[in-house]
Amino acid sequence: MAKAEKVLRVLLVEESVEDAEQVISLLRNAGIAVRPNRVDNAEQLKAALDAGSTDIVLVSPKTRHISLADTAAIVNRSGKDMSLIQLLDTVTQEAVLKSMREGARDVALRTVSDHLQRVVLREFENLSTRRNLRKMEAAWRESERRAHSLLGSSRDPIAYVHEGMHVYANRAYLEMFGFEDFDEIEGLAILDLIAREDAEKFRNVLKLQSRGEKPPEKLDVRAKRSDGSMFDAVMELSEASIEGEPATQIIFRQQTAGAELAEQLDALKRQDLVTGLFNRQHFMGELDKAVANANAGKIDQSVLYIEIDDYRKVLDQVGVGGADLLLGDVAQLLKELAAATDVVARFADHTFTAILTGRSHETCIQFAEQVRKRFEERIFDVGKRSVSLNASIGVCLMTEKISGSQMVLDKVNEACRLAQKEGGNRIQVFDPAAQDKEDAAKDREWLDMIKHAVEKDGFVLFYQPIVSLQGHEGEFYEVLLRMQGPKGEILPGQFMPIAERFGMLPQIDRWVASHVLSVLQERHKQGRMTTFFIKLTPQAIDDGTLLSWLAAQLKNARVPGDRLVFEMPESKVVTHLKQAKFFQKGLEQLKCGFALEQFGSGLNSFQLLKHVGANYVKLDRTFMSDLAKNVEHQAKIREMCEQARAMGRMTVAEFVEDAASMSILFSCGVNFVQGNFLAEPERVMSYDFG
Repeated sequence: MAKAEKVLRVLLVEESVEDAEQVISLLRNAGIAVRPNRVDNAEQLKAALDAGSTDIVLVSPKTRHISLADTAAIVNRSGKDMSLIQLLDTVTQEAVLKSMREGARDVALRTVSDHLQRVVLREFENLSTRRNLRKMEAAWRESERRAHSLLGSSRDPIAYVHEGMHVYANRAYLEMFGFEDFDEIEGLAILDLIAREDAEKFRNVLKLQSRGEKPPEKLDVRAKRSDGSMFDAVMELSEASIEGEPATQIIFRQQTAGAELAEQLDALKRQDLVTGLFNRQHFMGELDKAVANANAGKIDQSVLYIEIDDYRKVLDQVGVGGADLLLGDVAQLLKELAAATDVVARFADHTFTAILTGRSHETCIQFAEQVRKRFEERIFDVGKRSVSLNASIGVCLMTEKISGSQMVLDKVNEACRLAQKEGGNRIQVFDPAAQDKEDAAKDREWLDMIKHAVEKDGFVLFYQPIVSLQGHEGEFYEVLLRMQGPKGEILPGQFMPIAERFGMLPQIDRWVASHVLSVLQERHKQGRMTTFFIKLTPQAIDDGTLLSWLAAQLKNARVPGDRLVFEMPESKVVTHLKQAKFFQKGLEQLKCGFALEQFGSGLNSFQLLKHVGANYVKLDRTFMSDLAKNVEHQAKIREMCEQARAMGRMTVAEFVEDAASMSILFSCGVNFVQGNFLAEPERVMSYDFG
């Protein structure tokens, strides 16, 4: 069955039917499935919001009967989560600020299809994220409620401890220590329940946790009841959380002489209560052993990561109550297929893992396919409902190249995600040996492409405008490098690491600089006052010949050096301060500018400016995260702008993605802004700087 298409429910506040149709047509041209509605006054708006669900409200600039502020007020009073976007004919600073003040979440140019589509899609994605988050929070609360219910009914004496104090204890725990109610023990230090001679043992556990180290799984102690009587016990410790806060789960087991009982208790400790399979904790212990065996040369092992596809939909069908029954049936299916030597566990809510031993890698892959096929063929009965399931399976073939348990989990999870990305109901295999050969072959291919790009002009320059918020004259562009590939342009993140490994970065720096100089020369002849920001590779400051080469190039091109600004990350400059100072001084002699990227990411960024004469500082992108709501980030940006201004440095905010951020950055005193909200990088410089 084809995947259901996402439908965007749009409400237009628009008097003109023709204009409304034009907007809807622009959205549909982008492949967006739109369910539109139109109103042109307050009464119609209220009725439309009461009548059904709305995702996005688009407000026309020509609507006379209801203002944007009134629209925002009605939307807010509805109590429904939706995005309000102001449509504009032209984007000006004043219009953006006015729209934000009156309640718009964003603005969009209604006649510019690309801008309109991007803003609407971004807001729809944000809205979907907020809605999904609420669902996840509800599911998490339900899951925690179920967990509490299981803990409360458990016969094991279980407590949760935070910073050494009790924050939860079940009935079995209270009975073991002679308490009637949790109120008697809440906030009580767990050390009060441990004999004085064993107290130091537990203090050492707390010290380990405070340093972020994993506590021991077991601790033998003399325990003390509320009446002062003592008994020998084993404390079983594991990391946990309660109400979103980190905690330590402690299970007290009274030591008995019965070996059979002890064995039974140990078995229960290893077991997942819902499915009867091994639990995650036991699986991780067995995985550590398997990794050690692999490192010792044992190659007949594999790990499977099995995840039910579209589990959220399945959960909607069977309900929370039926989920446990369904997971129990899935566990039974896996038990039927597994061998006695296999370790099969419930790893997470709807995720299962298995360690297969004593089988060839080929046989393990066949087993994974057998599991997938069994899922596909079986009908699961949950109450009166019948449910069909598919599973995506990641397989990691273990070899000596496996460096640790986390690597296995990362690779097998990555393989499972790839299987899901390709449509689900399939297996994906990670083979370290094959991967090494494949990686080496890919590296050779990449190196050939890079060499060809350097020698045959296979690189392409893109330009993104850097726009002044404070009235600076001239045109400013960031130069961005792309490489031509067989399927289109390739981003630097894909080829630069290979270029670095093979020592190709100096050639790339020179290719970029020489081609920018050619473009600058042409624009200089045209009388255009254009400044280019050029990203240098981190190795540039160690390149002893780059400055002299650049001096020769500037002389030959007959262009002013002050039209070039070379950028370098703050972190690189900090760790190579001596070389960076020398390099910056050399640029200064050539009249070239210098900019620090990712500024503010260090401990004392402005102290660095006392040593390196950067003309521009480009604020770290982390400060742009959710800027409209993050008061702390706003205050930090304002502070950095004030300090930079006092030192005579210009500030640039990158990654500007919405109008709200623009208005905040302007009020903070940022000199320049750059980002896809203003313009995406293009091969031609066509931005209207006004």
